Amino acid sequence: MIPGPQGKIEAIYHTTKQSSNVVLLASPHPKWEGLLDHSVMFTIYRSFVRCKFDVLRFNYRGTGKSTGTFSNGEGEISDAEACLNWLSDRYFPKARYWVAGYSFGAWIGMQILMRRPECERFVGVALRPNLYPFDFLAPCPHPGLIVHGTEDTVTPCDLVVRLAYQLSAQKRGQKINLKLIPDGDEKFSTHLRDLEDIISNYIEKEMESLEPSFSRESVQGIGL
Repeated sequence: MIPGPQGKIEAIYHTTKQSSNVVLLASPHPKWEGLLDHSVMFTIYRSFVRCKFDVLRFNYRGTGKSTGTFSNGEGEISDAEACLNWLSDRYFPKARYWVAGYSFGAWIGMQILMRRPECERFVGVALRPNLYPFDFLAPCPHPGLIVHGTEDTVTPCDLVVRLAYQLSAQKRGQKINLKLIPDGDEKFSTHLRDLEDIISNYIEKEMESLEPSFSRESVQGIGL
């Protein structure tokens, strides 16, 4: 458990011996199975593990074993920041931080991207511009990947395409990679492997362009 603004935050922390590349994964909304073990969350997790990242997944306040009451936004951003602080205590100052999220969690992750300059890249899966505002990205501070299914029934694909274009076209805007999964629905029901490969390929290409981070020794699969 990680100390949070409303008590304890349930988290699972996976570490490797290869590097200090770290990613914080943000879950979807609890109303839609928003737990750290959601199938899409686990797929994103697998993508980063394939690329030898240390990964922290967590449950928002009031979900799973996390204490407190879900607040539908600002409180969950505070939970994510508390988890990033926990990581910073272990990796500062030489870690390379990414944020990633699915649905509501993608919005949370991009809020963290704006608030925490140490985060260098983002992965957003199934963004919801029809449900959550993204105008706080003014401009988007770092490059990232957006993945969406063409048959997503929650958010029409064209809204996500438009958002990706707007972010890329901003003054001083960063390169936004948009990948659409044909026939993919909002849960990527029969396309989880496609999702994993897209994310892993993006991570590998981005890491080739970044300075290597320092290596560290650690243990694997710590439940917190």
